[in-house]
Amino acid sequence: MKLLCVLAHPDDESLGLGGALAKYAAEGVDTYLITATRGEHGWWGDAEDYPGPIDLGQIREAELRAAADMLHLRQVHFLDYIDGELDRAEPRAVVAQITALIRRMRPEVVVTFGPDGAYGHPDHIAISQFTAAAIVCAADPSYTIDGAAPHRVSKFYYRVWTQPEFDVYQAVFGEQIMPIDGVERRPVAWQDWAITTRIDTAAYWPEVWQAVACHRSQLPGYERLKDLSPEQHQVLWGNQGYYRVFSTVNGGRTLEYDLFAGLR
Repeated sequence: MKLLCVLAHPDDESLGLGGALAKYAAEGVDTYLITATRGEHGWWGDAEDYPGPIDLGQIREAELRAAADMLHLRQVHFLDYIDGELDRAEPRAVVAQITALIRRMRPEVVVTFGPDGAYGHPDHIAISQFTAAAIVCAADPSYTIDGAAPHRVSKFYYRVWTQPEFDVYQAVFGEQIMPIDGVERRPVAWQDWAITTRIDTAAYWPEVWQAVACHRSQLPGYERLKDLSPEQHQVLWGNQGYYRVFSTVNGGRTLEYDLFAGLR
């Protein structure tokens, strides 16, 4: 079985989906990652120490590849877009890249961010939209690219967060606000009833923390995660919530506990 995650930046895989990636890799699932950018503008240190977009991009790529090893990912692919500019990329070009990779990898399950980008991040929103379009194109025999045969994804998910999870993040990092086009965007919490799938990831915290720690350019901010209370730790790392966008193999209101439910 194969699981593909399509995300925007280095560290999205560890902080956002690390527990599930580690869990499924341990179960023998082939796990793949597509990352749209190298996080070239994600600098949290002093402005005078910023190494510039090219050097930081190389640093963050190396950090992601180290984290991928910790999470036992089978393959990592970069789309080579610039951090903060993904929503202005040529849509057909991005969709074609993702489509080609889906047809090459042939995953049963694909995961990306929700349509709100978790907290309104334009790159997150863009990769969610591009991924959804690529899944459609990958299954369409009339869409030709690289001579690859069509592939129909069986299940498509959004990784989503509830208010208690955002409360812990904000207790650690402060209020998360993104000013975009003159509007302050804040975290968009999903209601519990809207969660279709819960994945137990508590046992994989050691691997996830090792992966998070690989993103050294983003530390020391992430170091604060080690000081969580047991209750906060459970909220943030005990399980992960997903929304099942579509499935060709199962359905209904019953909560799933496996992204591959209906496929095993």
